[in-house]
Amino acid sequence: MVGNQIATPAIKFGTSGWRAVIADQFTFANVRLVVAAIAGHVLSKNKKPTLIVGHDPRFFSEEFAATAAAVLRARGVRVLLCDHSAPTPAIAYEILRHKSDGAINFTASHNPAEYHGLKFSGPDGGPALPEVTKDIEARVAQLAGKMPAAPSHGEQESSDGVERISPREPYLARLVQLVNFGALRSAKLNFVCDPLHGCGTGYLDRALADQGISARAIRTNRDVLFDGTGPDVSESNLAPLRAAVLESGASAGLATDGDADRFGIFDADGSFVQPNHILALLYDYVVETRGWKLGTARSVATTHLLDAVAKFHGQPVYQTPVGFKYIGELIKQDKIALGGEESAGLSISGHVPEKDGILACLLVAEMIAVRRASLAEQLRALFQKVGAEYWPVRVNLHLAADVQARLLERLKKDFKEFLGRRVEKEDRTDGLKFIFADGTWVLLRLSGTEPLVRVYTEASSRDAANALAAEVQKWVYA
Repeated sequence: MVGNQIATPAIKFGTSGWRAVIADQFTFANVRLVVAAIAGHVLSKNKKPTLIVGHDPRFFSEEFAATAAAVLRARGVRVLLCDHSAPTPAIAYEILRHKSDGAINFTASHNPAEYHGLKFSGPDGGPALPEVTKDIEARVAQLAGKMPAAPSHGEQESSDGVERISPREPYLARLVQLVNFGALRSAKLNFVCDPLHGCGTGYLDRALADQGISARAIRTNRDVLFDGTGPDVSESNLAPLRAAVLESGASAGLATDGDADRFGIFDADGSFVQPNHILALLYDYVVETRGWKLGTARSVATTHLLDAVAKFHGQPVYQTPVGFKYIGELIKQDKIALGGEESAGLSISGHVPEKDGILACLLVAEMIAVRRASLAEQLRALFQKVGAEYWPVRVNLHLAADVQARLLERLKKDFKEFLGRRVEKEDRTDGLKFIFADGTWVLLRLSGTEPLVRVYTEASSRDAANALAAEVQKWVYA
């Protein structure tokens, strides 16, 4: 703090917005600063811009949204404030419906409860591209030290008088256009939905129930601590969903993360289905059922099973850095039928260029209904179709600062071999990826949203992929 001014904070936008620990860096002062910078950005593009402001159910979400609305209005930006916590994909759809200049969404998505975050999306409904976030960061630096740390005397930071919008019904109506609910009704299946105390509450279960499909929802109450485990759609966090599937004899368990842009799936037997495998199954499914002669897109960290499926269908594959904004660009250009990331995000042709966990769950349900087979049976059939098996693994390493710095230096050199294997190809699209002669691969990259290093491996069996990941970890710590 300098007098009554705020010092320059280290505010950086990662792969999906700015995230920080509440009361550490994610403070009202810093929110005012970032929102003022966003206002400056949109005003540079349009003299009378409109921004949607949304939020998730995290601690202080409503208050942060009200603060953002006040800052925007003070700078001449028209505000459309979501009347309730809303999923990221629903907000993306509202941007397109209202033809707004974008949206500010207060969410830390799948991050632990102590985090909050802010996503900025542009007028296309997709996450802001790097050139936009760099401009916002530059404006933050210019404004820091010039803005008061608190509102001036008499300035009201509330949502009184702000225009309100309700994203739920328009978004649910859009899902009816995208999903074959008729096939779901005919199959007479039943599902358990788990929104993990997040924004998916009243969306995924409603979408199914409104169409006469049996759907039971768990963990629908607001809990800003997310059961103490966080709103990530990991297998361990979804243990209650697994139990509910087995107890009820459900056809599948369908989960969405904190802001409902990611999905988590359990098969009828209670086994967790990797997001990587869901992406490949759904790409194969939509190409066959929608008749889309389009390719697929995946991040550099995502399974090469997608490549094999695309090759089977005679379609191209587009590889991107990690961050759905890059895949969203390909959806906007109508180049792909489905694009996805191993971190459980996907969207499809003709939909928003943003991750949609609700749609992903509904497409999985539809696929089970139409193919009349469990997900495990469908995966075995897909492996047989492409002539090989693909088993990806991801391990998160929380490294001390000195170990991480040493690792980054080690990764700068060129590798002819790695872990005793000859490197067929080095790929530095995002992090460092080694591809070996048998198609096995390894990727090491820094997370864009959390303080850790991610290790990704893929091999022809689960055991081989796990063994390779263990070798990589030993190498990292050596």
